[in-house]
Amino acid sequence: MDINPEELLRRRRDLTLEQLRQSQRQLVREIQDRYNELGIAVDHLRSYFSHDDSDEDHDNSSSTKMKCKQRNKQCSKFNKIARPLSSETPRILRDREYGHLTSSKHDNNILKFYSDNLRDFVSQHLPSILKEKEMNLGTINKIFASKWLNDSQVVIGTKCNKLMVMDVRNNNLVHIQSLKSTKESIPAECPCGIHSIAINPSRTLLATGAQNTNDLAVYELPTFDPLCVGEQAHKDWIFDMDWVDDEHVITGSRDSSLALWCVDSQGLSTESAGEPHMHGHRVIVPFTAKVCNQAHRVRALTLGRKRGVMGVLSMNAKFHFWDIQTFRQLESVDLTWKRENVCTASSEEMGLFAVGSQAYVTLLDQRSGGEVKSTWLQIPSRHGERGIRSLSFNQNIITIGTGDGRVLFFDMRISKFLYNIDNEYCELQAGNGWLRYDANYREHFNQCQYPNAIYTHCYDENKVRLFAAGGPLPAGLYGNYAGLFY
Repeated sequence: MDINPEELLRRRRDLTLEQLRQSQRQLVREIQDRYNELGIAVDHLRSYFSHDDSDEDHDNSSSTKMKCKQRNKQCSKFNKIARPLSSETPRILRDREYGHLTSSKHDNNILKFYSDNLRDFVSQHLPSILKEKEMNLGTINKIFASKWLNDSQVVIGTKCNKLMVMDVRNNNLVHIQSLKSTKESIPAECPCGIHSIAINPSRTLLATGAQNTNDLAVYELPTFDPLCVGEQAHKDWIFDMDWVDDEHVITGSRDSSLALWCVDSQGLSTESAGEPHMHGHRVIVPFTAKVCNQAHRVRALTLGRKRGVMGVLSMNAKFHFWDIQTFRQLESVDLTWKRENVCTASSEEMGLFAVGSQAYVTLLDQRSGGEVKSTWLQIPSRHGERGIRSLSFNQNIITIGTGDGRVLFFDMRISKFLYNIDNEYCELQAGNGWLRYDANYREHFNQCQYPNAIYTHCYDENKVRLFAAGGPLPAGLYGNYAGLFY
């Protein structure tokens, strides 16, 4: 029996939805089990700290008083770092997943609890219970960019210029064909691979680098059908990009320029007829392109959409503020820490921009009367200063991926790194990954150990799983790492 395309698409959507729901149910069960274990541990520790020493002398001796003071001090400290989880949390998580909070007289209290406390609680306590599942990526070289597509798939971009979709449930990899530019496009020297992936707010379009690493490629989601290639904007590698809205995307290049592109659902630009070329997809040119003043090589950019401000990081240790609506540069500030400023992130809730350097995260606040205020935090060193390679915000927590294979968590509310119950830094450690033992390795790197740098990390939509990826830090080493922390 023939099935028309619309019916086939509908059946595929229903199947995908059912798979997603099953995955979400499993996720809720896992969260409930983990938090129940945490609650039991908290109860035991509280019982220990507060139990009555009936076997001790009751003569108010100095030694007994000292023990009581020490125990009370430990209990007070523990109360601050390990609050018990409400028994309602798993149900609230389940209801949130399926969007049907039960109707009762307690609905308002539940909603208030969720909006005020649950997200903050999860962002603070989740890192201490995450466990790694290392993924096998084969022989690709260094993952520089990643984004969650849905509950089970992550799209990654590599130094060897591959765009791939990974299923985190079974480690399946699907290669997405790079989009070719026209003969009029002059490729940049020494291709660098894919450094950035961006998905528009409605999750219908994905932007990344084309086969020529100085050109833009846009795909339709979820099918990854080629939509268009953007040319004639940059002469050097595209290092970063982000969507302003569903139709406008900004790219930043190593040639110190920024470009604004306008793409509609047919892949047309307001400045181009958008006719298909020999490879089947369309070609567009930028709506406008500008040089970032005082910038030597644009390295990263991030958008503060609520305030209409874009932050641009350049490799000469300057941070530049742009007006998103007018695409006009506002001002530039010098960063305190000059070495290896390579990543940036922004928090819509706090109105902050963060910049990662060799050993510090610099926080920039432009809200107070236009004057930019800055502060910084130093990451704890373990293998020497190997740099901060990726940053993100999760509520009030800054997540930091380092060059020595760690993921750290800094709580903005208390201005401290998160600790675990053992009073040690709460950090996730990257696994061994894969490394190619070639002649270059044997000649130059054989005597040293190089952990995998976390070049990219991203939380899933529900902020309960973290995908982290990268590879060996030295440019001369060829290898990869990817891990799912859940």
